[in-house]
This record gives sequence, C-alpha cells and structure tokens, in this order.
Amino acid sequence: MTELPGGPYARRPRRGWLDAAVIAAVTLALGLLAWRAGTALDYRWNFAPVWGFVLRHDAERGWVANLLLQGLLTTLRVSFWAAIVAAVVGVAMGIARTSRALLPRLVAGFYVETVRNIPPLVFIFVFYFFVTSQVLPALGVEDWIRRQPPGTLAWIEVLFGPPQFAAGVIAAILCLGLFEGAYVTEIVRAGIQSLPRGQWEAAQALGLSRLAALRHVILPQAFARTVPPLAGQAVSLVKDSSIVSLVSIQDLAFLGNEVAATTNRVFETWLVVAAFYFVVCAALSAVAARLERRFAARN
Repeated sequence: MTELPGGPYARRPRRGWLDAAVIAAVTLALGLLAWRAGTALDYRWNFAPVWGFVLRHDAERGWVANLLLQGLLTTLRVSFWAAIVAAVVGVAMGIARTSRALLPRLVAGFYVETVRNIPPLVFIFVFYFFVTSQVLPALGVEDWIRRQPPGTLAWIEVLFGPPQFAAGVIAAILCLGLFEGAYVTEIVRAGIQSLPRGQWEAAQALGLSRLAALRHVILPQAFARTVPPLAGQAVSLVKDSSIVSLVSIQDLAFLGNEVAATTNRVFETWLVVAAFYFVVCAALSAVAARLERRFAARN
C-alpha cells in the first residue's frame, strides 16, 4: 500500500485550522451575547468605571494596582501556597494509601473519602472557622505577626498579603490545600499502583528496603506518570480558589463582587474578572500541555 506524501498523518487536518475555527466560534458566541444584551435587555456597555478599579494613578508612585489587580495577586498567593500544601499532603497520603500497614491505609482512606464526599463550600466553612478559632490562636500566629519588625512585615505582605489579613489568608490556604490534597492523593496513589509489580521486586532483589525502593525507584517513575494530571489539578485549584471569597478573603472573586456593587456595572466587572481567571488558567494549561509532551517523549 502506497502512503500519501507527507506520511500517514497527511490526511489529518492541520491543527491550526481547528484552533482558528474554535476561536472564531467563541468570538461569534461572545458577540452574539453582547448583541442580545444590548438589544433584548437594552443594556449599554461601559467598561470605563471598571478599568478604574484595575489600575489607579497615585501622585507619588504613579500607576499602582487597584482592587481587581490586588484581588488577582491574592488569588495567586492563595493558589500557590495551597498547591504546596496539597502536594505535601497528597504525596504523604498517596503513599499511605499504598502502604502494607493497615493503619496508614485507614487514615488516608478516611481523609480522602471524607473530603471528597463533602461539598467544597461546606468543607471550607466548617474547617476555616475551626482553624481561625482554634488552630491559629493555639499556634499564636496572629500574635507572632504583630510582634514582627517592619522588614519581616514587608516580606509577610509579599508572601501573604497585608499583615492585618495574613492570618485569615493562612487559614484559607490550609483549608483549600487540604481540600485539593484529597484529589492529589488519588492521583499519586494511581501513579504508584500503575507501575508493574516487577519494579518493587527488582528493587528488593538489589537489596533496597521498601522505603529506599519507594524513594529511588517507585516515586520517580510515578512522578513522571502523574505530572499531566497534577498540572491539570493545579488549573482546577486556581478556579476552586474563588470559594475562599465566601469566608471574606479579599481575592479576585470577592473584590470583583465589591466592584460590581460599587460601579453597578455587573456584566462588565464579571467579564473582566473572568478574563483574569482565563489568562491565568490558560497559561497554566499551556505549561501543563508542554510538560505532558515532554514526559510523553521520555516514555
């Protein structure tokens, strides 16, 4: 059988045409929605009041971030630290889920099933108020922040936002990280269990203990297999971070609601907020796709 010029994939349409068609369809749909809002609802679009809440001009510092950009920075901070918490908890619980011992499996299983079977809103509310009322006071976090010199407070502001709100942000990070950690646990568990049993047996034949085999043989291979779903979970975490706005964390969703109420431009405000989320999630998706291609090439 003679192949067509260009190899076996010559008949497949170019991906660029498909991307262009999708972009055109989305643009057409957005234009139709805007037209319907302007005609059927008699809505007059005006983004000018909303842009004023993205950047503002300060007489001394020039252009500085206003509420919406400040909310975006808070969202990025919460998402970043929550991803670290979720990774640590998820790896530990994922290993426990594959343990030979019964107790670690029971603890990890109870954690995963509890979190995954509770609505995220309920989990955030219950755990957030428990952490802020019990855990953080017991650790003395707020008192420690108040005692810090200006230099340390500046670093706290960079990492967690304004120091007066840092304790609440830390509580939200812990809540979101533990919630997302349940899903990371299952990804890690699946990655470990997807490896052939012969990998364990080969490591034991080399004289490695189970812990050493897990560290040097199993986890590196499992990590290569779990990078794509973990990257996808990171994108979901950014979107899920909007639920912390319900406990008064001044993230992008919370401040977007404030701007919409202040300007009375509801559609415009939420379109700008959606655009911010889209840019962040699209960038993470592009990174995830690149990682997936790289690890697929290695395998």
